[in-house]
Amino acid sequence: MILVTGATGNIGTALLKELHAHGAGPLRGLTRDASRVTFPDGVQAVEGDFTEPASLKPALEGVRSMFLVSRLGPDADILEAARQAGVEHVVLVSSITVLTHPHLGPAGENLAVEELLGASGMAWTVLRPTQFASNALMWAASVRGHETVRAPYAETALPTIHPADIASVARVALTEPGHRGRVYALTGPEPVSARGQTEAIAAVLGREVPFAEISREEAHARMAAVFGAEAADAVLDVTGGDVNDELLRVRDTVAQVTGTPARPFRQWASENADAFR
Repeated sequence: MILVTGATGNIGTALLKELHAHGAGPLRGLTRDASRVTFPDGVQAVEGDFTEPASLKPALEGVRSMFLVSRLGPDADILEAARQAGVEHVVLVSSITVLTHPHLGPAGENLAVEELLGASGMAWTVLRPTQFASNALMWAASVRGHETVRAPYAETALPTIHPADIASVARVALTEPGHRGRVYALTGPEPVSARGQTEAIAAVLGREVPFAEISREEAHARMAAVFGAEAADAVLDVTGGDVNDELLRVRDTVAQVTGTPARPFRQWASENADAFR
């Protein structure tokens, strides 16, 4: 039994589809409300809440491999529940910022989860993706309203990754030998800036999408109101303010692991164009 947690998220949804298409199974998808989801035929929907690890016990029963996104709940308790349930292998989604800013806010928290998993006694595979293409959805309301997209660090180009590529690597790690005890840094196939992302969205919509660069201070004020000042600083540092060669580097890990090149941002924009219309 393979359990996909976060089964309705950007990665989890794609992962369940991939696992099902490749005949992996049996499969189980974790969600807070099973009555509101539609999984592929044969995928069992189970309810559980990461903030209450005890609620995961039914979902973990009989599970041997688990897909987990870090920092969605008390990770130490979640991993201990998995260990007690007899889970043998965990594929963990962490962050590439562990390589570049290991002591900075969310990156430090991700590193702590990796260390917890390493000490758990369970086999593990760690995925460290860069910035998600789906982060561009934060601009969706502005684009739909024909308003100007406003973002800092307009020309800083990071190798943004399609969430489906993370799912593809996770599927291989969960179902094929040779991936336990491995750490995979994952990126998209090319750097793309915030301005470049907006231009890609405009191209698939067939109309102009205005873009304006804003200061770090303005961006920080907006983000701090939602995430808090420390998290806002951390995100801004790794998306333009304190980037280094590791964050800018394009890796071919997706192709090496899956045999298929990573998807460009333009493909993500085309697949998600309706969100911006």
